[in-house]
Amino acid sequence: MGIVNGFSAEVERQAASAVDRFADARIDRTDLELVTIDPPGSKDLDQAVRVVRHDGSDDAGFLVHYAIADVAALVEPGSALDLESRRRGQTIYFPDGSVPLHPRALSEGVGSLLPEQPRPAVLWTVDVAADGECRSVEVQRATVTSRARLDYAGVMADLDAGRLHPAVAALPDFGRTRLAWSLRRGSVQLDLPDQEIVPHEPGRAWTLRLAPRTPADQWNAQVSLLIGMCAGRIQQQAGVGLLRTLPPASDDAVADLRRAAQHLQIPWTDGFSPGEFLATLQPDAPTTLALMSVGARLMRGAGYLALDAESTRLPVERLEHAGVGGLYAHVTAPLRRLGDRFATEACLAVTAGDAVPDWALTALPALPKTMSGSDSVAATAERKSVDLTESVVLSDQVGQRFDAVVMRGRDGKRAPEIFIESPAIVARCENAPDAGTRCVVEVTAADPSVPEVSFRAV
Repeated sequence: MGIVNGFSAEVERQAASAVDRFADARIDRTDLELVTIDPPGSKDLDQAVRVVRHDGSDDAGFLVHYAIADVAALVEPGSALDLESRRRGQTIYFPDGSVPLHPRALSEGVGSLLPEQPRPAVLWTVDVAADGECRSVEVQRATVTSRARLDYAGVMADLDAGRLHPAVAALPDFGRTRLAWSLRRGSVQLDLPDQEIVPHEPGRAWTLRLAPRTPADQWNAQVSLLIGMCAGRIQQQAGVGLLRTLPPASDDAVADLRRAAQHLQIPWTDGFSPGEFLATLQPDAPTTLALMSVGARLMRGAGYLALDAESTRLPVERLEHAGVGGLYAHVTAPLRRLGDRFATEACLAVTAGDAVPDWALTALPALPKTMSGSDSVAATAERKSVDLTESVVLSDQVGQRFDAVVMRGRDGKRAPEIFIESPAIVARCENAPDAGTRCVVEVTAADPSVPEVSFRAV
């Protein structure tokens, strides 16, 4: 895959000695009550958030502050550090660690929004109406300080105990409001099993489980999506930047989902978009897993588009991201994703009425290819890691039987596929019954040298 783990001594030196290039132009917003929300153990903390209600009123809307690590302030354009990050594209994750976009001295140190540490950030301030509509947005360089480092399970526990941190007291209502808003605009929220490789008990190095998901994950994601949509709109109106795009779902993909719903006898309310239909499904029903699998076909064709005089004139459906229901840009994870640094710089310049700096402007045309390539590497690394772990976990269990749900039945195009909850396995299955059916399956092959696993329904 061409992944290089280490950095040169010069790149490491530049990361360790990085200083804020925009210190003199930065406002002090260390007064803001911000917190980070990330999975436990995360060290590359890109974002800190504050969501409150206007005047404490339920119908006055929300004020959102989102501070994002200002990586452009710490990376000198044209430096060895800059060039190496452009070669990598993004952080690549493996079960036992990661190959970072930047040296850890930057991504987990001076650039990370660690608690009680003043940090250079790009601060987004967004006024959101009670119906979820964005009313205004400001973007500026600021110094911020995160007050606390939270995780998703902790946020849910605090919510249940009635002690949510003041910075996120309105996050649940905001998240639900923005989700409803986005579904009305045709967004699609898929909830497929996310396999997570974790250390096992003694005797096995690793196993697979379902990645923990909480409503707090979704609420926090809605903040990131809000900022990404604001960034997309700012860039499209100025005709400069880097958009994340997804074409509208094909008629065939929507028809496939409707046929699957009809086959599984799941009602589709008249007038509902595919996203609204999927949002009505019962989370724990086996038919939901099958329908979400079919729904994944709605999300094909994602890409990146560098905006210029020519591309800005494309039809709006070529500019938008159909999955989020509008214009969209990646700007919220610059410690882990290269394109965010340049899209953010475009937003800062446009909102200030300035020209986009040459170092960012000249990089934009090459970024779609760089980001698409690194996306492919990241996806391959994840898939190969999961395939190997599945085959190792099941290598001594050929003939063993498991309860499963059919995610994809026989359709004449692809092999049937089943899902086992524990250990969390997604695999091909001979003789599987219809999608959405519970069944018992038997391991027929588990070969770590390939690596590959397969089952047959019994």
